[in-house]
Amino acid sequence: MNSKALAKRRARTGLRVTANFVLAFVVLLPLLYAVSIAFMPSGELFTMDLNLVPKNPTFSNFKDAMTNVPLLRFILNSFIMAGCITLGQIVTCSLAAFAFSFLDFKGKGVLFMIVMATMMVPGEATIISNYLTVGNLGMLDTYSVLIVPYLTSAMGIFLFRQFYMTFPISLYESAKLDGCGNLRFIVRILIPLTKSAIGAMAVYTFINAWNMYMWPLLVTGSDQMRTVQIGISMLNSIDSQSITLMIAGVVIVIIPSISIFIVGQKQLIRGMFSGAVKG
Repeated sequence: MNSKALAKRRARTGLRVTANFVLAFVVLLPLLYAVSIAFMPSGELFTMDLNLVPKNPTFSNFKDAMTNVPLLRFILNSFIMAGCITLGQIVTCSLAAFAFSFLDFKGKGVLFMIVMATMMVPGEATIISNYLTVGNLGMLDTYSVLIVPYLTSAMGIFLFRQFYMTFPISLYESAKLDGCGNLRFIVRILIPLTKSAIGAMAVYTFINAWNMYMWPLLVTGSDQMRTVQIGISMLNSIDSQSITLMIAGVVIVIIPSISIFIVGQKQLIRGMFSGAVKG
């Protein structure tokens, strides 16, 4: 019986591993094909043959993508924008979540519901008013206009608040009795205990900021301020060769976001579920 049970267990494990490999291949197939096209000459792409793998791999698509548009400048702009937005949201959302979790003030519940209600408002509904506001302030085509409107988010406040709610209020009261101020309590006690939530917030925010397209397209007009998502669209033209160039640019652009996700996936999963169970 033990040998039969062991054989069944191994068979089930083998089936699960096989199913995971098949599912992973199906999910990654578009990405793998995009990488293949990036190394494929345009003459091999537009043929009647089913060319999944380039017969004559070349790096010319990557070289042309970097020279046809200032892609390195766009990548730098996206890094600056995404990095500042990520840092800003971690600071502002953690401070707001601390107030909603540990401080007691009048109207706290109503204010928190109003903040959460903003998550139901689509960005397209406010993009025109935001554009008119930053235009009147003279912020167009600057780093400020890319960063300032996204320095906080209701999603980040909710994530940090749910994590802080797992801590007993006695932790804050004990720190206050010892003469610890609010900012010192956040820096010395809360932040070391919320590394998983910070990691999840950082990955989530960076990827979202890196992939922004509509707002940077609307508020930037020069190559010095454009981001990578706009730069990829600039590689597209009526020329058939532009498809391989655009795919090569896409492969270059997705490397940072995929790297961030791979490095921080454990923190992202742990942070998303850390506040789901209290106790």
